[in-house]
Amino acid sequence: MTNPVRPGLPVLWAGCRRGLIELRQSFTNGADLTSHFLWPLLMLVVLFFLRDREYGASGYPLGTLALPSILGMNVAMGMVSMSQVLTADREDGTLLRARATPHGVRGYLVGKVVSVGGGLLADLAILLVPGLLLIDGLSIDGAAAWSTLAWVLVLGMLATLPIGAVLGAVFTSTRAQGLIQLPVLGMIGISGIFYPVTALPEWVQWLAQLTPVYWLGLGMRSALLPDAAAGLELAGSWRVLESAGVLGAWAVVGLVVAPRVLRRMARGESGSTVAARRARVLSRTG
Repeated sequence: MTNPVRPGLPVLWAGCRRGLIELRQSFTNGADLTSHFLWPLLMLVVLFFLRDREYGASGYPLGTLALPSILGMNVAMGMVSMSQVLTADREDGTLLRARATPHGVRGYLVGKVVSVGGGLLADLAILLVPGLLLIDGLSIDGAAAWSTLAWVLVLGMLATLPIGAVLGAVFTSTRAQGLIQLPVLGMIGISGIFYPVTALPEWVQWLAQLTPVYWLGLGMRSALLPDAAAGLELAGSWRVLESAGVLGAWAVVGLVVAPRVLRRMARGESGSTVAARRARVLSRTG
């Protein structure tokens, strides 16, 4: 008996190439290009009005504390973007076509991680560069700050994008998928994005620490804020090892679970189910 062909670098490379093509197309499409700039612009407006408001007696402006957290929130919102893309591709038959090729589902997932992750990095740059000029009190002038920012971004995307893939496999229509934004917004609301989590009730603080969103915000703040600002955090420190551990744990779980969920979901796809979904969409829009 011959051993089955195992996926390897060819599948990884094909997925990356597909993802890069989709990423390039998102910057040549008018609607996608608008979405890349609209959200960072809205956040910059919020930061502008927060730049002179101080948090308690700390002396730190809320805008300074909020910018790194908003960057973390943008990474976490990749869960929503990933789930929306997967649900739409499942509805129009793209995922069914991927299943028809050897290791197509795995290559498809790699491509989506590359395209969605690349879009997130572009959005972060669009927000961070003018934010550094607009907001005072940030500290990102050393190699340590940039290296911290890099590993937080990588671990953060690995921790959140697979969750989005799983959620995209659970919801069968784009209308139902809209419900996913409610729990994600709930996580953001308790994660200390716009206001330090230490100001929230203790039970909310514990709940926030179970989510990757809080640790993303904390990691971003450790990279962009001066060391003295750690006194505003829980335990009075950046808890770098805990941040890496929690985000790493979420990443491992997501990378193990997501391919299995997608393969199981893809096995249930057929031409008749795709045609039925299209008929339902046409009946709603007709």
